[in-house]
Amino acid sequence: MLDSIHSILQDYQPKILGEKRRYAVLLPLIWQENTWQVLYQVRSESISQPGEVSFPGGALEEGESYAQAAVREAREELNLKDADIDLLGEIDYLVFGQTTIHCFVGQLKLADWRQIKPNEEVARLFTVPLESLLEQEPTYYSLTSTVDADSAFPFDRIRNGQDYPFSHNARRIPFYDQLGETIWGMTAQFTHRFTEIVKEA
Repeated sequence: MLDSIHSILQDYQPKILGEKRRYAVLLPLIWQENTWQVLYQVRSESISQPGEVSFPGGALEEGESYAQAAVREAREELNLKDADIDLLGEIDYLVFGQTTIHCFVGQLKLADWRQIKPNEEVARLFTVPLESLLEQEPTYYSLTSTVDADSAFPFDRIRNGQDYPFSHNARRIPFYDQLGETIWGMTAQFTHRFTEIVKEA
């Protein structure tokens, strides 16, 4: 039995426990007005999370790598060609619940981002100078969720019941406060981590 278990584990590829959804986004950089700019998009009213600021991205398709998904989604949402995107590399990724989101950084090889004609998923585009993002860190706000004592969860089977110190009750959510646009949540987190990596180099 032990030999069989050993044989099984030798070939097993570890995965994130409980993962059901895999996404990839692209943090786009564009050289314009003699400085690097980060391109953001505002999601249209016809898709999930309407009106929120985000990076191009979406779910992986069958047989697709995270990098391929990031480029494909950026190409589709921004109506670009493959040659317009130079993938520079990957930064840290997020695991949230059953969802994994990988973030890649890429250069948009365009003369002017205002010439981009995005698809129907994008309401509008805007840029923020990378220098501004390097100088300003986001503010992290605490958000606490509470336990619902009336739920079907079997609190009576664990010590301290509904007073058990669950570890996922508090979250810290970043917001950029001085940019004129509400950049928050995952998009702010990826932006902040990218600037940290740049400054650490």
